[in-house]
Amino acid sequence: MAASGLGTSVPVWLSEEDLGCIICRELLDWPATLPCGHSFCQRCLNGLWVTQRAGIEGRPWACPTCRECPEAKPKLRKNLLLQDLADKYRRAALELEAGPETGPAPGSPSRPMPPPVTVQKSTTEEVIQELTELVQRLVDVVKSLQTPRQRSGSRLDSELGILGMASPSEEKHSLSSPKLVMSSASERKIQEILQNLEEIQKTLEGSVTWKEAAPGEQVQEMPSSSLCQLPDQRCPVPRKSSQFALWAISPTFDLGSLSCNLEVSNSCRRVTVSHCHQPYLWSPERFLISQVLCSQALSSGRKYWEVDTRNCNHWAVGVASWSMKRNQMLGRTKDSWCIEWKGPGQFSAWAMEKKTDLHLGRPEVVGVWLDLELGKLAFYSVSDQETLLYECEVSVSSPLHPAFWLYGLSPGNYLEIKQVTMGLE
Repeated sequence: MAASGLGTSVPVWLSEEDLGCIICRELLDWPATLPCGHSFCQRCLNGLWVTQRAGIEGRPWACPTCRECPEAKPKLRKNLLLQDLADKYRRAALELEAGPETGPAPGSPSRPMPPPVTVQKSTTEEVIQELTELVQRLVDVVKSLQTPRQRSGSRLDSELGILGMASPSEEKHSLSSPKLVMSSASERKIQEILQNLEEIQKTLEGSVTWKEAAPGEQVQEMPSSSLCQLPDQRCPVPRKSSQFALWAISPTFDLGSLSCNLEVSNSCRRVTVSHCHQPYLWSPERFLISQVLCSQALSSGRKYWEVDTRNCNHWAVGVASWSMKRNQMLGRTKDSWCIEWKGPGQFSAWAMEKKTDLHLGRPEVVGVWLDLELGKLAFYSVSDQETLLYECEVSVSSPLHPAFWLYGLSPGNYLEIKQVTMGLE
C-alpha cells in the first residue's frame, strides 16, 4: 500500500496552549525539550533555574511541570520542530488579525500557499450580540400581542401558539365566557413574559461591553434567575442537600500569596488567569507560579467547601500548609495535597509527593472534605449528590489552607469558590 506523499496538507486545530511555555505564558521562543519530554523557552528555563537555587534535592534544574530532576544539568538544544510550528502559528495569527488579502501584488510570482493553521478565537461577544438580537425580536412579538383585538383571529391564534398558550378560538367550548377569561389570562401571561424579557435584554446589553470589564468578571453579570425566566425554559432541578452542609465554609483567596499571573475578584472567591503580568509588590510569600492559598487557616474540626472548575481548562484543587515553598507545585511537597486535571486521561491525585492516576471523568464542581479530627482529606465530584474521587491522610502538625493552581496560558480561565447551600431534602 503506497504511503501518502509528504506534501499532503491537513488542516489542524491549534490553540496557544498547545505551543505555549508555562513559565512566561507566551508562545515558545527557542524551545528546549527536557529529558522528561516537556518543553519551555530556553531563557525561561535558565531564568527559573537561577531563581530556584535549592530546587529538588539540591538540583535547581527540575522540570517546572512534572518536577522530574535529572542527575546532571541537561544541555539545552533548540527543538526545531516546535520552533517551526510556533513560527507558523504566529504567522497564522497575524494573518487572521489582518484579514483576507485582496490578492497577490502585480508582477509577484504565483506560488502555492502553505496550509492554514486554524486559530481558536473566543466567540463570546458574537454570542452575546446574537442573543441580544433574539431577545429584541421576542420583545417585539410579545408587545404586538398586547393588542390582540386589533388583529384577526387567525393571526392571534398563530402568535399565541408560539408562546404555548391556548387561543380564544380553541376555547369556544368552555363553560362560561371563554373568550373573556382567556383574554384576561393571556394578557397577564404576556405582561409577565414581556417584563422578564426586558430584564434579560438589559442584562445582555450590559454584557456586550465585557472587554472593558476586569478579567474574570465577564460572565458574572448574568444572574441565573433571569435565565430561568425565558419562555418555555425550565429551571434546573434544585440539588439535594449536601451531606456536608453543616460543616460548609466559604474560604477567600489570600492576596499576599497570589501569583503575579493571577487576579482575584472583589469578593475574593474567584481567581482568574491574568491577561498580563500583574505588578504586585514582591513578597517571599507570593507564589512564583500560577498558585494561590486561601486566608483561612484550618487547624481543627471538620470543614467542607466547593470549587467550580467548569471555566478552567487545567487546574489543581487541594490544601497546603502556609510554609509550602513558593517555587513548588501543589502536591509535589510533603505539606500539600491535591487533585489535578490536565485533560482527558490526565486526571490525578498528589499526596506526599506521590502521584495516583484517577481513571474518572472531569468533575465540574469539586467538593473538598477536610476532617482534621481524623486526619482525613477527601475530594468529591458534586452534582445532585457527592461522588468520592480520592481520599488520603493528611498531617495536622500545622494549619492547612485551601490551595489552588491554574494553568497559566489561557487568560480568562478561572476557578470559583461556591456558596454551599442547604438545598432540598
